Amino acid sequence: MPTTRRKLIQTAAALGVAGLAPSSAKPVDFAEPVSEAKGLTAYVNDSQAQFRWNNMPLCVYRAHPSQKRPYFHPLAGPLSGLPLTTESALPYPHHRGVWLGLDPLNGGNYWSDGEHSQGHILSSGPILLNSDGRSAVISDRCRWSRAGAGSPFSAQRKFTVTIVSDELWYIDADITMTAGQDVQVERAKHSFFAIRAASDISPVYGGVLENSHGDRGAEGTYGKTADWCGYYGKRRQNPSLVEGLAVMEHPENPWAPCPWFTRDYGHLSPSPFNFLDKPWRIEKGQSIRMRYRIVAHAGSPAEAGLNAVFGDWV
Repeated sequence: MPTTRRKLIQTAAALGVAGLAPSSAKPVDFAEPVSEAKGLTAYVNDSQAQFRWNNMPLCVYRAHPSQKRPYFHPLAGPLSGLPLTTESALPYPHHRGVWLGLDPLNGGNYWSDGEHSQGHILSSGPILLNSDGRSAVISDRCRWSRAGAGSPFSAQRKFTVTIVSDELWYIDADITMTAGQDVQVERAKHSFFAIRAASDISPVYGGVLENSHGDRGAEGTYGKTADWCGYYGKRRQNPSLVEGLAVMEHPENPWAPCPWFTRDYGHLSPSPFNFLDKPWRIEKGQSIRMRYRIVAHAGSPAEAGLNAVFGDWV
């Protein structure tokens, strides 16, 4: 005799009464946020580390082996949630968010797009070290390689994402580079740590480029030393909001104080090798340590207190 739908329901109910169904199971209330989504959360999935603030996207570290090099993108504005970085914007599509690279380096190109055989920064995959609701830490070990030429560098990276307030958050980058061979850099326009800001906060689209001394624009900031340099402006999708993105260089970095390479279209870098007077060398087995702070803020740099943020950091 065929089993009816009513009979199946009755049987399932009886099993529950008999204790065969999980007595502790509770339906999820989708009308309320899940508790584990509160605060800052970090999720590592293979080659990506994703960070969220109260379940809203904050930033993503992308380290897939198919990429030229690992990078952060997007970094969300603290008020708007809109990206403060851009990825593959013209006319330089190899610019991606926040990254580290170098060209030329011992005959290789670890900056621009192209065949990995010309230069490849390969991640071993991000690892989540800590997450406590206000900050989260990941690490990543990267190998710089080029076909038939060995590895000029290996790098141990640590990134700490910290929420200060609803109007301020930052990423602290702590990177130790170890030479796998003797390295010599005579001059390199494309070096080392860099960002590409969103168009709407860049000067050619209406934004402002400013450094810690109050100098503005590429004309005022290029080649000058400063504690920090960044972009800010009204958000195109919501002009009532002003947000910005700045990079701070630690004074104990090997080249500090470092002249800044700046462009009004949204690219900047504390570039140690673009302004060399003589070749820079490091011998095989030696290491250097670099620290940077990337700050996402609401308002202008003065309103966000970036000089105080830098002072607290160092």
